[in-house]
Amino acid sequence: MILIGQYDSPFVRRVAIALKLYGMHFEHRPWSTFGDADKIARYNPLRRVPTFVLDDGYSLIESATILDYLDELAGTEALIAERGPERRRCLKTCALATGLADKAVSLLYEHVLRKDQQSRIWVERCETQIGDVLDELEKQRAAIKTPFWFGVKIGHSDVAVACALRFVREAHPNLFDPARCPALADHAARCEALEVFQEIVQPLIPPKG
Repeated sequence: MILIGQYDSPFVRRVAIALKLYGMHFEHRPWSTFGDADKIARYNPLRRVPTFVLDDGYSLIESATILDYLDELAGTEALIAERGPERRRCLKTCALATGLADKAVSLLYEHVLRKDQQSRIWVERCETQIGDVLDELEKQRAAIKTPFWFGVKIGHSDVAVACALRFVREAHPNLFDPARCPALADHAARCEALEVFQEIVQPLIPPKG
């Protein structure tokens, strides 16, 4: 199996961390959506990452789809409840985290690629969405007393939130205030201290316009 994409992407990173937690072997190709778009296009016409190539050559795209496949392989060891309210709560938290990351990526591209032609309306909308999601995730995490989102074992919610938070803090440090979100700051620190998070990491280098 091949994972395509750089670890500065919160989406690629969450897939790679899940693979490591599951003990699944994979080849990593750290291709950039800018510099290596033509290479990625051979496997994904959207030229997006993560792209995940199975042993038979079939490609999966989007982190949620890839993780769904990995969860199927993992069976009872999956990082999410198999069914019921806990599964739905986990999926919602993951959706908030990936939405947060998506808005942070969009805002980064707006700053870097459009520079002096930025849309103030778009920037303000992204910043508002990021702030509102951070507030919601902070409220959720502050109400939880266990080490991780759904108990004592790490799960997809924990990974998705931690990866999104790292990206936001690196791309837009002015938008994350640890004093305003202490529960999230503590959650991020707990996850980033884990060996797998320290192994699967790449400092963010913004694309050049």
